[in-house]
Amino acid sequence: MKMKSTASELIRRKKLLKHVLLGLIALLGLICLYNASTFAPGAEEVIGSDDGADPVTGIFRPKRDYFDELFEDQEQNPEVPKSLPICDTRYSELIPCLDRHLIYQLKLKLNLTLMEHYERHCPPPERRYNCLIPPPSGYKIPIRWPESRDEVWKANIPHTHLAQEKSDQNWMIVMGEKIRFPGGGTHFHSGADKYIASIASMLKFPNDKLNNGGNIRTVLDVGCGVASFGAYLLPLGIISMSLAPNDVHQNQIQFALERGIPSALGVLGTKRLPYPSRSFEMAHCSRCRIDWLQRDGILLLELDRLLRPGGYFVYSSPEAYAHDPENRRIWNSMHDLLRRMCWRVVSRRDQTVIWAKSLSNSCYLKRPLGTNPPLCGLGDDPDVSWNVDMKACITPYSTKMHKGKGSGLQPWPSRLTGPPPRLDEINITHEQFQQDTDTWHHRVMEYWKQMRSVIQKNSIRNVMDMNSNLGGFGAALKDKDVWVMNVAPVNMSSRLKIVYDRGLIGTVHDWCESFSTYPRTYDLLHAWRVFSEIQDRGCSVEDLLMEMDRMLRPEGFVIIRDKASIVDHIRKFLTALKWDGYSLEVEPKIDALSLNDERVVIARKQLWGDDDNDDNQVI
Repeated sequence: MKMKSTASELIRRKKLLKHVLLGLIALLGLICLYNASTFAPGAEEVIGSDDGADPVTGIFRPKRDYFDELFEDQEQNPEVPKSLPICDTRYSELIPCLDRHLIYQLKLKLNLTLMEHYERHCPPPERRYNCLIPPPSGYKIPIRWPESRDEVWKANIPHTHLAQEKSDQNWMIVMGEKIRFPGGGTHFHSGADKYIASIASMLKFPNDKLNNGGNIRTVLDVGCGVASFGAYLLPLGIISMSLAPNDVHQNQIQFALERGIPSALGVLGTKRLPYPSRSFEMAHCSRCRIDWLQRDGILLLELDRLLRPGGYFVYSSPEAYAHDPENRRIWNSMHDLLRRMCWRVVSRRDQTVIWAKSLSNSCYLKRPLGTNPPLCGLGDDPDVSWNVDMKACITPYSTKMHKGKGSGLQPWPSRLTGPPPRLDEINITHEQFQQDTDTWHHRVMEYWKQMRSVIQKNSIRNVMDMNSNLGGFGAALKDKDVWVMNVAPVNMSSRLKIVYDRGLIGTVHDWCESFSTYPRTYDLLHAWRVFSEIQDRGCSVEDLLMEMDRMLRPEGFVIIRDKASIVDHIRKFLTALKWDGYSLEVEPKIDALSLNDERVVIARKQLWGDDDNDDNQVI
């Protein structure tokens, strides 16, 4: 009986194997028929349809299994890692080029009185960490905008020092699992909104609206704290570059970015701020604790470089109102310096004074010979700002701007799409500008169509365009409730002034180095041709991928548009980076800005935490 049963079992297995083989043959036939129909003439479908059509090209394409391909690549190419090491949790807030531990280790001789220790000092290649930055214990997906303006998860930024130190100023309040932001500041305890209205009243703007009919759009807020001033400017159509160093006031900018407010790490030290000349309509300092008189007024002269013709400097500090001898001395010296710089007081009330910069060169030309500060030389380019020393001189206007007595910009939002006057300085025609604007409008529409099935409402707030060019990508997002940090690579830095003239904000950066931001501060990173550029310079694609991971929030997206060979290489690292929560590669339409053989890959970062750290942690 046992032998008979065994024989029956063998017959049953043979039949089953036969059926499986027949099923596989049928499946292969269907696949061949499918591929033949896919690439046959007339196979195009409507863009954005739900039947599998490629949202960029409109051509129906089979989906690719990235996981299988990655494993095949690992077998054939051992250089492709299956995983990447994870840094120790004490590095969860690491900013590689603003790491004071590195300064001590390298024994750099820096002048602390000039704030050099708060400026960028990047590690040499052999001292890079080369590991993924973990989130802090208990990290949660950030609260979404606009609720995030007023509250964040305490676990995401577990620092309560400011809440205690500024408890009488309404900066922030710890409430259970959350930190709340009532909108107060050192000089506006009753709220930033009332303070902003009072500034507009001092300037006699219509209806006490600081935007002045769209003529005030970009503001530089130095020593911004947790950026509540910038937060309450947003409803007025004003965008602020809120700036503060990574100093003893723990994690101010990290709080600001967690809230979804435009902001950046930076300090007025010895280097120019990484922005072009004439970028801001207004600069603001509310008890920012800056010694404006040091080094012949070099810091005020840096503000002068950055302000547009007629731009305002709003200053709220004891020197503006206190009557003790020391504050009187500082006020008199500051008033005299600004008079020689051709700034004039336009309003003074309570604790605040407002100056305005000269509209033209006329005042400079009337100064007595030898007056300090001098005018900068003809060879000085005021728009060069990456790793450039500040200069104690006044940047005069061009002949064209002197005659025009102003920046010539349209009010916001018209300036976003109108050709800026400075286009001719970078040899771009109005037609080329319009073509760039239109191209990015269509590209961004297709990006959003691709991601529409996975983007949740209000899940994207902080966006970075890693190669901003003329600002077309950021301009195309005008109807989304997001803000964009437009980054101009060093070799394209001259174009950043067009970004600012359009009413957007941004910075210059060298992508062979780490960016000056806390980990987990951006929801979307867009990299157009960035990898090609750094590879041509001999920098590491892998290092940049890990830097992007550091900046990216969990469940955030990357959009990488580059040469096919670059995209193929990047795809191999998606799983190791934990960017495989969602991924898609497409061949985009050919347009005015296309490269030969260009590809787009979109990937989403997973939320990972304590369990992952234990498996693969680097001490």
